[in-house]
Amino acid sequence: MAVCPMHPKDLSVHDFTYELPEQKIARYPLPERDSSRLLIYKEGAIQEDIYRNIPQYVAAGSLLLFNNTRVVAARLLFQKPTGAVVEIFCLEPPPQYADMTTAMTQKGQVTWICLIGGASKWKPGQILEKRMAWNDDEIVLQARYLGKEKDSFSIELSWTPASLTFAEVLQVAGNIPLPPYIKRTVEQTDSERYQTIYANAEGSVAAPTAGLHFTDAVFKAFDQKQVHLEYVTLHVGAGTFKPVKSETMSGHPMHAEFIDVSIDTINCLLNYLDKQITVVGTTSLRTVESLYWLGVKATRQPDCPPEELVVHQWDPYELNGDPVPAKTALENLLNYLQQHQLDRIITKTSLLIAPGYTFRIPNALVTNFHQPQSTLLLLVAAFIGADWRKLYTYALENDFRFLSYGDGCLLFRH
Repeated sequence: MAVCPMHPKDLSVHDFTYELPEQKIARYPLPERDSSRLLIYKEGAIQEDIYRNIPQYVAAGSLLLFNNTRVVAARLLFQKPTGAVVEIFCLEPPPQYADMTTAMTQKGQVTWICLIGGASKWKPGQILEKRMAWNDDEIVLQARYLGKEKDSFSIELSWTPASLTFAEVLQVAGNIPLPPYIKRTVEQTDSERYQTIYANAEGSVAAPTAGLHFTDAVFKAFDQKQVHLEYVTLHVGAGTFKPVKSETMSGHPMHAEFIDVSIDTINCLLNYLDKQITVVGTTSLRTVESLYWLGVKATRQPDCPPEELVVHQWDPYELNGDPVPAKTALENLLNYLQQHQLDRIITKTSLLIAPGYTFRIPNALVTNFHQPQSTLLLLVAAFIGADWRKLYTYALENDFRFLSYGDGCLLFRH
C-alpha cells in the first residue's frame, strides 16, 4: 500500500506563514465573476491573466472537475424576550444521519451540531422562537438547547409548517455564513455571489471559492476545446477556517466532511488518468484523493461495511504495504460499490494533505489564495513545493486580492 516518504505530523506550522495585510483581503467580489485575476504557475514560471481566459491554459480533451456543493443559509438569529440576541451557526448533522442530503430533507424537526454566539444567555432546555412571513403563511421556528459537546452544541430545531424540509426553512430563516475574515455584514448580493453558478447539492457552510470565478461564457469556451466537465460533492464545513494553533501538525485535528461521488464520476476519472485532470478547488482535490484512499482500503478490506469505509487524517502516511496504482485503487473502489449494490460512495473524509504527500490523481489545481498557517496553504505547498512562497510573494507585491472573494491561480503540479 502506498506510503508517503515524510510524516507531516512533525511539520511546524510556522514554516507556512506570511504577512497578509488587511487591505489585501477582498471584502467584496468583483462585478464580473470571470474578470478576477489569474496567476498561472507551471514548471517554476509565473504568468498573469484573468479567469475569462483560463480555457487557454487547460489542455484540449482533458477533464475539469468541480465541487457542486451549495452553501446553505446556516446562520440563524434568535431574539430572547429580554432583547438579547443568540446566534446559531448550523455546522453539521450528528452521526445518526447517514449523509447530508438525508439531514437537509428532514421535515418538522432536526437535531444539529452548532456553534452558539451568546451561549451564556441561553440555558439548557430553554426554547427560543423565531417567526417569519412565508408566502401567505408564517413559519414558526423553535430552537431547544440540548447540550454542550467539546467545542460545539447540540440543538433541536423544530418548525411549522412541518411539511417544509430543513433546507427550505434555512432558505427563509437563515443568513449566508460569510467567512470571519470578511469583516462586514451579509448583504443581499452575497446570497448569489457567495455561491457557484453550478451549485446544487445543499450542505456547505462555506463556498468552494475557486469555483466562484466560473461563468457560462467560460464553460462555453471549455466546451469548444472538448474539455469534459465533471462534478463531485464535498460539503465544506466550518473547520476549513479553523486555524492551526499547535506548534506542529500532530496537534491539529483535521475536520471531517461529507463527500458524495457517483460510480459514473469514478469511471470518468479512470478514463482520464492518462490525460490531464484539473481540479477546481482544494475541496475537489481532497475528494478525488480521498477516492484513491477509499479504493486502497477497499482493496485491503473488501468486507468493510460501507458506513465504516472512511478516510482518516493520517491514513496516507500510516497505511503500510505495497503502493497501489491509482487505476487499481479506483477499479477496486468500483468493484466494492457494485458488490454492496451502491451507485455512489457517500462517506466522510478527514484527509490532511501536507508536504510529504504523494498525489495520485490531479495534474493541475485551480484555487484562491489562502490564509497563513492554514491547512489549505499546506495543501498548496504539497502540490507545488517550496515555490508556494515565491507565488504568494509575487501575488502580494502585484496587488492580487486574497481569500474567498479574491483572485486565484492555476497551479500545475511540481
